[in-house]
Amino acid sequence: MFFNSIDFAVFLPIVFALYWFVVNRDLRLQNLLIVGASYLFYGWWDWRFLSLILLSTVVDYTIGLRLQQEADNQIRKRWLWLSLSVNLGLLGFFKYCNFFIETFTTAFSFMGVPLSTNSLDIILPVGISFYTFQTLSYTIDVYRKKLAPTTDFIAFAAFVSFFPQLVAGPIERATNLLPQFYKDRSFDYHNAVDGLRQILWGLFKKVVIANNCAIFANLAFNNTDEYGGMTLLLGALFFTFQIYGDFSGYSDIAIGTARLFGFDLKQNFAFPYFSRDIAEFWRRWHISLSTWFRDYLYIPLGGSRGGTGMRIRNVFAIFLVSGFWHGANWTFIVWGFLNALYFLPIMLLGNNRNNLGVVAEGKWLPSLRDFFAILITFGLTVFAWIFFRADSVIHAITYITKLFDSSLLSMPAFSDTMRLLVTVVLVVLFMVLEWLWRSEQFALAGIVRVKSQVLRYCCYFLLAMLILLFSGSEEQFIYFQF
Repeated sequence: MFFNSIDFAVFLPIVFALYWFVVNRDLRLQNLLIVGASYLFYGWWDWRFLSLILLSTVVDYTIGLRLQQEADNQIRKRWLWLSLSVNLGLLGFFKYCNFFIETFTTAFSFMGVPLSTNSLDIILPVGISFYTFQTLSYTIDVYRKKLAPTTDFIAFAAFVSFFPQLVAGPIERATNLLPQFYKDRSFDYHNAVDGLRQILWGLFKKVVIANNCAIFANLAFNNTDEYGGMTLLLGALFFTFQIYGDFSGYSDIAIGTARLFGFDLKQNFAFPYFSRDIAEFWRRWHISLSTWFRDYLYIPLGGSRGGTGMRIRNVFAIFLVSGFWHGANWTFIVWGFLNALYFLPIMLLGNNRNNLGVVAEGKWLPSLRDFFAILITFGLTVFAWIFFRADSVIHAITYITKLFDSSLLSMPAFSDTMRLLVTVVLVVLFMVLEWLWRSEQFALAGIVRVKSQVLRYCCYFLLAMLILLFSGSEEQFIYFQF
């Protein structure tokens, strides 16, 4: 079920009431309720895929125990490889099987040997990339002896399937989330209110910002041949805000919902469009995935140690794998390649750790230097997003070619001018609020600094009204497909 659906609006209060008023005295029953609610939440799409989550849960729970019991490093390594093979094997089959079949066929056709092959009728399980990486973090950390394996199967099952972040993250580490299932949890009113505040902000991002931007982004990308440069530029900009509002909105709702049940999830977005270079952008965008690749791929490959060649190899490895993680399409690989090219000069010059703090902290406006740095970084990001959104590499190249022809100076050709203006105003309002409260965990958290209670509640009411006004369709979140 979607966070922005009537189903979830009914589901959440029922689970909340059962959790705090029926099974609140028994930790194991609370965890069992979370497992049941999570399986219901996930099975709402297709109950058949519950078997995949259960299989990953059983495999990694069992392997975790065997890793603890086994002293021989070679045998321990075999158990780790079994976990990697099962989890990545399932991910590879469901997500990449048809991609490899089509690539194999195309390669032979290119060499003059046409092959007749059929793609398989495979349905991609929602969120498989997310919970696969989450379970792998557990096995790898147990193998590295950074985490003791759990003997509580219910707690582990709850960790793997925790419904707020099950299908689109944040990708939680076992070292952070799993221990929270061992501890008694009591209701915290202020924590719950803060959670509701973050849910409200996440819904605003998704329903108001992302869904409205999607209208014009889809028009531009689905009808590229019919539009001129200015219209396509606006389409690329709208997609840039769509994907941010959509994905970070999901993370906000997930983190806020987890707070309602007494859990703290990691921040997944930290105002990435105010980044001053691409390294800072990747420290602020999809933080849980970026840090996962850093800790489990980049550092094991050697990280920034070693010679220049090794460092370049490692940068391209992490960005290309990140692109491929997003989907079975060459567009994602090109997107990853572009980001590697952006990152490489910064890394080679040793400037990738220059911008660690909040831009213009404590000030109303950035310096001219920061402003232009933000503008350049944003422009590079928009350009890369074109490949991410395009149907194919050819489509992306066509889009970019038309984007930079003489029609770039023409007027936008979107027919619904009023909705276009409303969407622009909403995006500007959204970014102003993000800028004002960019030092917070999420933008709306800064509203607690407003002394007037009347003004605070007026802001909540306005956001709620905008959500209701634009809640006509239950569009799925973009990252469900990954």
